[in-house]
Amino acid sequence: MKILLFMCGEGLGHTSRCLALGKEFLAAGHETHFGAYGYSKELVEKTGYRAHEIPPEITLVGTAGALNIGKSIKATLRNTPLSGYRKLLKLIDELEPDVVLSDGYYLGILAAKARKIPVYFIGHQFNMVEFFQNRGPFVGAAGKLIKRFYHYIFSSVDGIIVPDYPLPYSVNRRNFTLTREINDTIFFSGPLIRWRYREIEAKTLPHPNVLSTIGAFGYRAAIFRSVLEAAKLDPGIHYTFISGPGIDPKQFPAIPENVEFTGFTENPFPYFKGSDLVITAGGHGTILESLAFGLPVLSFPDEKHSEQENNATVLEEGGYGKRMSYLTRPEAILACIREGLEDEEYGKKTRRLRELAEVLDGPAAVRKLLEERIGKRSLSDRI
Repeated sequence: MKILLFMCGEGLGHTSRCLALGKEFLAAGHETHFGAYGYSKELVEKTGYRAHEIPPEITLVGTAGALNIGKSIKATLRNTPLSGYRKLLKLIDELEPDVVLSDGYYLGILAAKARKIPVYFIGHQFNMVEFFQNRGPFVGAAGKLIKRFYHYIFSSVDGIIVPDYPLPYSVNRRNFTLTREINDTIFFSGPLIRWRYREIEAKTLPHPNVLSTIGAFGYRAAIFRSVLEAAKLDPGIHYTFISGPGIDPKQFPAIPENVEFTGFTENPFPYFKGSDLVITAGGHGTILESLAFGLPVLSFPDEKHSEQENNATVLEEGGYGKRMSYLTRPEAILACIREGLEDEEYGKKTRRLRELAEVLDGPAAVRKLLEERIGKRSLSDRI
């Protein structure tokens, strides 16, 4: 098969999932192409793959730990030129893929449909209405239009791949509201992780070690500082900060001895395996990576980002971690860290999810699905 993967560049979770799939497809001998933009494209290329430049689509804007939907809509409209759609059509015409997979990237779905190429949507957020409730007339009107658009997308694709544990273990279960008529197109693949737990050698780190991945967006800097202050309160706990591309560690003075900054790394999995607990935002991708490596999670969702808030709530309900706030004081952060490290119930439950992720093997499950549905079709076309 010839496979084209499109990915949304807002947050690296989309990119990480597509890299996991690309690795699986390439290992099985399938020709695989990546379409990406921004630091998403940079990550694909740092991993060793070639990426085709595609136009940006969704742009997220926020301040002080809160997502601003109104400004995000306006920024998205400004940054998505009509010429971008034509560029995607040209790319599809040049590559002639057998199937398109689009992870949160909607222009790619429209372009594939226009060229009558089978297309699958990869996504974890389906409850779009919450984003637009009680946010003023402009956002409300935009929400109605966007709801129609998403309904068209979900009902027109050849399949929907949900990169999560199957129900009832799904982290995204509060964000999963789809109409009954498309149930047959939904496939819960399991976590799409680039490396399986048993394939990774753990980074040698002092224990207990807390891995913090806060830092993909500048407006999370306040959380970053609070976690750093919490680290100063107990020198007996070691911290590893993987700061995302939007954060410069040099802006944080007086780093204590129990804190290590790694900067941005394209392969965080040795750090996952060498750690005992993860502090992250509310993004689905990093939460799933943490749970697939058997780690409890303290999640700081972006305020007013309903999808992230729902993910963090499910974490707490399931006993896999805590839902935090950017207003949480360092003393309370430390108390939650100690609870996550010392309460064995967290460890038991997250180890169960690690074992389930190994059994599900999400990337292989998606590959087998496409080989069954698309591989036979493309073979018969060639014959």
